Amino acid sequence: MRDTFLPFSPPLIGEEEINEVVDTLRSDWITTGPKTRRFESEFATYLGAPAALALNSCTAALHTALVTLGVGPGDEVVTTPMTFAATVNVIEHVGARPILVDVEPDTLNIDPLKVEMALSPRTKVILPVHYAGHPVDLDPILELARPRGIAVVEDAAHALPARYKGRRIGASENPVAFSFYATKNLTTAEGGMLTGAPEFIERARVLSLHGMNRDAWKRYDKGGSWYYEVIAPGFKYNMTDIQASLGLWQLRKLEAFVKRRREVVKMYNESFKNVEALELPVEKPYVEHAWHLYVLRLRQEALRIDRDRFIEELKKRNIGVSVHFIPVHLHPYYRNKYGYKPEDFPVAYNNYQRMLSLPLSPRLTDQDVADVVEATLDVVRAFLR
Repeated sequence: MRDTFLPFSPPLIGEEEINEVVDTLRSDWITTGPKTRRFESEFATYLGAPAALALNSCTAALHTALVTLGVGPGDEVVTTPMTFAATVNVIEHVGARPILVDVEPDTLNIDPLKVEMALSPRTKVILPVHYAGHPVDLDPILELARPRGIAVVEDAAHALPARYKGRRIGASENPVAFSFYATKNLTTAEGGMLTGAPEFIERARVLSLHGMNRDAWKRYDKGGSWYYEVIAPGFKYNMTDIQASLGLWQLRKLEAFVKRRREVVKMYNESFKNVEALELPVEKPYVEHAWHLYVLRLRQEALRIDRDRFIEELKKRNIGVSVHFIPVHLHPYYRNKYGYKPEDFPVAYNNYQRMLSLPLSPRLTDQDVADVVEATLDVVRAFLR
């Protein structure tokens, strides 16, 4: 057993990021400015995205996207219960109604067949979530949305740098929101990015900073004008150059980070593939998984303990794990407001009860991975039915 606790998903920050942050702190500009614009440009180039807007979170990106699209009271947004609450909170923030539909049993992504049944004349947006880094099957969703004039906004908090049918998530013109939270495949500590068509991104840019038609860099840099106008009631969602300094180097390292994540996943898969009590995550042949999360599902009929006890046993063995996610319809706010019962979304609910996320980070050494495998198999052996 390990002598020290292994965190679930520690960030990997190098001297390059630290030096870039110090360079920013020693410069004349620390808030949204030249490095943020560089980060936006390089990020868009990396993905092949038409345009990109750096923000202070993925939540901000989702909220800004919905407001830019004019989503509001009386509208419906179809999304998944198998996500972090922020995905659905932003729908509430704009006054629309979230319409939850169940997920596929293998990928745990939103089920396109159930999406079709949930559409109504009030549907303004379909909001799929690329769960754990495995892209949603987008083509059927786009085929439903386009003829009806419904927008598609992708929650890609987990999906950098995933591909769907050879194309990077975020390369299309529809809005896509990314997260750079501390545990993500690329981190700026806190932060996010919204990609999409250039004209859409420019409208979103105005909303992301108080609805002003000119940001601080344009006002205060040499040659700038102090004058601005507020043309919409916007938000304070801008990314700073300090955060962008981290992002610039994290982006350059992203391919190496993901390569290491895939190595870790391969070691996990090889170790667990013949273990009856464990169901492994899938990767469909038409995608490249970003492997933000490695989600095991317990086959509870093979074990004498439930998921919560399994997690406690791993913690006793100094292995940090988590659960992604508590389905939205189980949270008191949504349960009480909409009258949801756990079994309303049986696939999401069943899988939630038996899932756990193992440590996954490019910081993991081969010995770390071996320790996770040993601890997991030890718990299985100890409590096999």
